[in-house]
Formats: sequence, structure tokens, C-alpha cells
Amino acid sequence: METTAARMPTLYLSHGAPLLADDAEWTRQLADWSGRIARPTAVLVVSAHWEDAPLTLGATADGVPLTYDFWGFPQRYYDVTYAAPGAPALAEKVRGLVGGPVHQDPVRGLDHGAYVPLKEMYPEADVPVLQVSMPSLDPVELLDMGRRLAPLRDEGVLIVGSGFTTHNLREMSRSVHGPAPAWSVEFDDWTRRAVADHDVDALLDFEHRAPAAAIAHPRSDHFAPLFVALGAGLDGHRRSESAVEGFWHGLAKRSFQFE
Repeated sequence: METTAARMPTLYLSHGAPLLADDAEWTRQLADWSGRIARPTAVLVVSAHWEDAPLTLGATADGVPLTYDFWGFPQRYYDVTYAAPGAPALAEKVRGLVGGPVHQDPVRGLDHGAYVPLKEMYPEADVPVLQVSMPSLDPVELLDMGRRLAPLRDEGVLIVGSGFTTHNLREMSRSVHGPAPAWSVEFDDWTRRAVADHDVDALLDFEHRAPAAAIAHPRSDHFAPLFVALGAGLDGHRRSESAVEGFWHGLAKRSFQFE
């Protein structure tokens, strides 16, 4: 008897650096979060660390090495593996949904915006994963991209936008303890309220409406994946929740689930 796939939510998560694996609280939060979600048939990831136009599909074959897109870390972070199955069928569905030209990069493995959180959420690496590029940083274009991908939710695909709710590496606190800087707290709270109020227009115009936006995001690449997840969630009942809260070295690790 054929099993009907559960309709999946969409997620925007703050993915952390490779050092995330050393943070017991954060890894527990991600593991607990995935435990509250039905098991997906596949995961489709848009990461802050891959911009390429037109939209480009990552590797779909099994066994393609990870993309270690970071420098200067101890060797153990480059020894991490995450051998999730490829998702060629999902890649073809994405081609059919997004419209327009779609490229493929058959040798680009998952980058750390994808495999770092997924290793905590699905540690057995037994869920097929497809990463696609962000073809633009324009919020409206990314919202539309999410809307086009939304039908995948009914096939059990978990759509994940992986970024960071505040992301300023130059200004981030070097102390694990102590209060987060005011700019990070203010932007995080504004984002929380805008998502809770379903104020899509405000979110799309965050660079002008959010407090401390230029400090929280000197470049918008880590906030941009939110719009893919948000767009894919607009066809539901528009329920949302903050699934992860708190700060890491002063950066807001707030993450959202859209139903």
C-alpha cells in the first residue's frame, strides 16, 4: 500500500559556523526541532554560502565530497563527513517548478550552510538532500522562488533556508558569555515580531524598516534565505513559530518554522 507523504513545513535556520558541532545547547535545539517534524522524503536547501545565477542545482549523485567553504580552522572540521543520498528526482521536479533556465553543477557538494545543521538534525545522513543556489539576493525574487517551490511540501520535501538572523562577523562578540550587542538584539526582536505578525511587506523592506539593519547585515546573504522559506510557506495557514532562540557570540540564532 502506498504511503502518503506528510505535508511539510518550511524552515529558516541560523546555521552557525563549523564550530556549531561544539555547542551542546545549539545542537540539542536542532535535534529537538527535527524530532518535532515529520520525517521528510527529501530536504531541499538554500544556503547563504551559494549564490549563482541562474538557479543552479548541486550534485545529485551519491558520494560527492562536501564543500568545505571556510578557511583557517583546525583539521578536525575538514574531516567531517555527511554522506546523505543525492536527490536526482527532486532535482528534476525543481527544474519543472522554477521556470526559466536552470543550470547544474554535478561536482558541488553540500556546503557548511547545509551539512553543518543537517548533521545535527538528521545525523544518520539517510534523508536525500539537494542544495540549490540563490540566483539573486533580491527579497522579492527569492519570495517568488519559494512560492514556486511550495508544491514540493505536499510530496514530503522539507524546504530549508539556511542563513543567520544577524550576521556581522566584524562586529560579533568574541565572548561566549555576556549580553548580545544592542544592534543584534534589536534586529532579532524586530524580525521576530514581523514574522509573528505575518508582515511580509516589512520583511521584504527590512533594509529600510528594521533597526540596525546595516549593522546586523552589512551584506544580506545570510538573511536572504529567509525569503525562500517564507515564500514556500505562504500557501499554508500562515502559522509560524520561533523554533530556536538565543545568541551565539552576539549573533542571533533565531530560526523559524512556517506551516
